[in-house]
Amino acid sequence: MAIRSNFIGRVLKVVLVLGTAAVVLALILQKASSPFKEDLRRSLSGGSETPKKSSKAASCSIRECPVDSFSFFIHSGAANIVAPKICLQNKLVLGAVLNNAGHGINIVLMNSKTGEVMKTGTFNMYGGDVKALIEFLKSIETGNVVLIASYDEPTTQLNEEARQLISELGSSSIRSLGYRDNWVFVGGKGASAQSDFEKSMKNDGAKNKYDGWPELIEMQGCIPRNLE
Repeated sequence: MAIRSNFIGRVLKVVLVLGTAAVVLALILQKASSPFKEDLRRSLSGGSETPKKSSKAASCSIRECPVDSFSFFIHSGAANIVAPKICLQNKLVLGAVLNNAGHGINIVLMNSKTGEVMKTGTFNMYGGDVKALIEFLKSIETGNVVLIASYDEPTTQLNEEARQLISELGSSSIRSLGYRDNWVFVGGKGASAQSDFEKSMKNDGAKNKYDGWPELIEMQGCIPRNLE
């Protein structure tokens, strides 16, 4: 009996030692898991940085504007991961949260007299049909404000007619906008000159922040009431 008791005691000690070692190993792996997963994710994505939302992009809180104008904030998409966002008067009107943003060209149409959002649209310019975009652009009435943000790829299906219609809204960048370029724009039907509210960033393999896509771009400002 004494021999059997001693044997069982030795087995229990071994089990306790192994159990303690297992717990320590688990804690080590737990601490190392996050960096390991991050390294793995980066290796699978070709080493490129994953787009992250900036502080501005995470909020619609923007500058104060005079009473005779409307505040806006726009950010383009980041690669094919972070959707674009368009805000008016500190309120989100287009974005992933509202499920009304998509790959390609995203548009918000606003009444320049009241600030009311009339409609939104998203147009896939990689595998979609440009006719839907052209119909939307032709439906814009004089005095309406147009806010546009690109996401992923905005130009593959763009033709001369679509570019001309956007140019007539006050865009100067639309003529040279290319594959996977980032672009944000605010213009209007009936505007007498080129818009001051436009930014674009070229897809340049030597300068891109993300693998195959340029950096997210942001823009904010005040839209005059009763645009003419």
